[in-house]
Parts: sequence; C-alpha cells; structure tokens
Amino acid sequence: MTNLAARHCKPSVTKLGSADSASFAAQVPGWQVEADVLVKVFPFKNYYETMAFVNMVAWIAHREDHHPDMTVSYNKCRVAFSTHSVGGLSENDFICAAKIESALSA
Repeated sequence: MTNLAARHCKPSVTKLGSADSASFAAQVPGWQVEADVLVKVFPFKNYYETMAFVNMVAWIAHREDHHPDMTVSYNKCRVAFSTHSVGGLSENDFICAAKIESALSA
C-alpha cells in the first residue's frame, strides 16, 4: 500500500466502491465510514487547542483543494470528508484524513 499522507488530491476522481473504501479506511485508524462520509471526532483539552486544530485542518484542506465539513465545539471537532462531485467517497478523502493524522503525530 502507498503512503496516503505523501500523496496529493487530484481534481478528477471517481467514487470508491465499498471494498476500496474499506481498504483505504484501514490506513487511517480511528476514522469511520458512515453512509459515504469519512468521519472522525477529535477531542481536545480546551477551546484554544480545538481552534488550533481547526486552523491546521483548514491549511491542509486549502493546500489540497479538498474541504471537509467541520463541527466545532469547545473541546472537540468533528471532521467529515466526502467528495460531493462523485456523490460519495474518493481517494481524496482518505488522502486528507491521512495528512491530518500525519500532522498530529509530527
């Protein structure tokens, strides 16, 4: 398998089947596939840490031109990726999730 975090999003992608989604999901531990959406809730100690995380995700999303839906609370952030143009999950969703995980572990 390739290192998803080292890859970059492509502008033209196709919708993944369930087998491919499961294979990619195994490469981003803690992320769940829920009805064609890749989701993870990140807990934090306080609002400041939550907002720092939101800004980091925004930076990754901007660089990859692939933007998640985020729900922000005082001490947590729910990140949800899907590729609207294909009506479900694409490889881009998993690439961005891997980049978030890589940034958090650095």
